[in-house]
Amino acid sequence: MTDPTHEEAHGGALGSRLNWLRAAVLGANDGIVSTAGIVVGVAGATQSRSALLTAGLAGLLAGSMSMAAGEYVSVSTQRDSEMAALAVEKRELREQPEAELQELTTLLEERGLSREVAREAAEQLTARDPLKAHARVELGIDPEELTNPWHAAWASFLAFTVGALLPLLAIVLPPAGWRLGVTVVSVLAALVLTGWKSARLGAADPRRAVLRNVVGGALAMGVTYAAGSLLGAAGV
Repeated sequence: MTDPTHEEAHGGALGSRLNWLRAAVLGANDGIVSTAGIVVGVAGATQSRSALLTAGLAGLLAGSMSMAAGEYVSVSTQRDSEMAALAVEKRELREQPEAELQELTTLLEERGLSREVAREAAEQLTARDPLKAHARVELGIDPEELTNPWHAAWASFLAFTVGALLPLLAIVLPPAGWRLGVTVVSVLAALVLTGWKSARLGAADPRRAVLRNVVGGALAMGVTYAAGSLLGAAGV
């Protein structure tokens, strides 16, 4: 039986949506791990609910804003590159259409078409929309679906925030004696879920992804808790 996830990842629009979903899962995973590290580290030094809430909220806001800004800059750079490449392609199509038609024919031929079929396909694609044809075949860009930096920034902000809320609520809502245990269990369970989901979206082995996620999260919490305990014991 064919894996439906594997099939979807090869579809144009579906593949794009899967990439966004994978990025959202990974953003939520970052929110879980980083905020859990912060609140567990503070819990090693103090049981003050206000201190835990302040530290968790600061980590959530700083992390989500950092993720959003970084994604905006990254995607803006990508979009600028795509626009520049399309501008060059427009100029070349205007100034040397025959050479561009020959180039498109060669590219199609390299993909396995015979010379005659490649030439006919290139002519039909050029007659329909020469820029779109060259953008897709030569540049791997769809001019109608350029990346949007604002969409990427908001998606990263929301994904990180959703992930960060889990350890934040887990550390401040339970009674003092339950906080650490509830947080650790909740975080590890969430990391199992995000590891499994990210692997499924990439058609990879979920067991290895889950193991990496859980070990990394547990290590982060262990290190920060130890550091917080040492600082708390030293009275810092």
